[in-house]
Amino acid sequence: MARIVRPINFGGPEVLAIQEVDVPTPGTKEVVVQVRAAGVNPLDWKLYSGAFHEVDDDEKDAAGLAEAPPSLGMDCAGIVVAVGSDVEGVTVGDEVIVYPVTAAYADYVTVASSSLIPKPAGLSWEEAGGLMLAGLTAAHTIEAAGVKAGDTVLIHGGAGGVGLMAVQLAKNLGATVIATAAERNHALIRELGAIPVVYGDGLADRVRAVAPEGVTAAIDTVGSDEALDVSLELVANPARIASITGSDRRFGTGIKLLGYGPGQDAGTEYRESVRSHLAELAGAGDIRVIVAKSLPLTDAAQAHEFGQTGGGTGKIILLP
Repeated sequence: MARIVRPINFGGPEVLAIQEVDVPTPGTKEVVVQVRAAGVNPLDWKLYSGAFHEVDDDEKDAAGLAEAPPSLGMDCAGIVVAVGSDVEGVTVGDEVIVYPVTAAYADYVTVASSSLIPKPAGLSWEEAGGLMLAGLTAAHTIEAAGVKAGDTVLIHGGAGGVGLMAVQLAKNLGATVIATAAERNHALIRELGAIPVVYGDGLADRVRAVAPEGVTAAIDTVGSDEALDVSLELVANPARIASITGSDRRFGTGIKLLGYGPGQDAGTEYRESVRSHLAELAGAGDIRVIVAKSLPLTDAAQAHEFGQTGGGTGKIILLP
């Protein structure tokens, strides 16, 4: 038998339960991967808490909402243990990163072979398991905002999972990066090559003080009114502001809205197209996956409690 974590109802972390299931066998075009590490993301608890926003019908599979209660775990890494008869180029024993996937809180996942990317040797299992969802979301924001060398980019929530990746990706492109973060995370922001500023009243003036020549693009990973208003105040072209969360106030402002909901861009094709590049950057050490905490699969509820209270900086990882 194998284990999988599922919510048995909608609610808080207390609804998460370990269930036993049969060890899967692949279909003709599928592979089975033994999960070594699965990333924990805020999206996971939004799926079963009732906090998730409206989702377009054609994006429900990608968002993990095809069943109720939903499956959990949207990125992981592991070892191929079974290969379908029609699959080519994949061998039992391959070490892989798995994305897209929607049920990675488990001992095993069954996915199409197209979901597999070779795991770079330089990445630990924890780093590989927590790379894709946050990394690809960050890459999507960078692409949507048109970030390039010479830009000055304001990243709201620079110490969050997506924000940390966005900071590094923007720096790699040659941009000057200003990132909002709590003071306890300023040393890390500087270590990654960005300029930290404290969020809160007076944010726009603090950003102007460190960027006297202006801000050319902004990325909002926070979704607060402050992030929206300061971005619109400082960035001349609203099309160069990308937001992954926030209120309906964002609609009609001209900014890029990224996500699975109506009027938003899920970026599915773009994200899948840059998976290998993202893995290569991480494997080469050009971007870091910062792990805040690793917990056993059986402690999924504790992992969610930790994540919801903002107890650490970086990724939370489950280890089957």
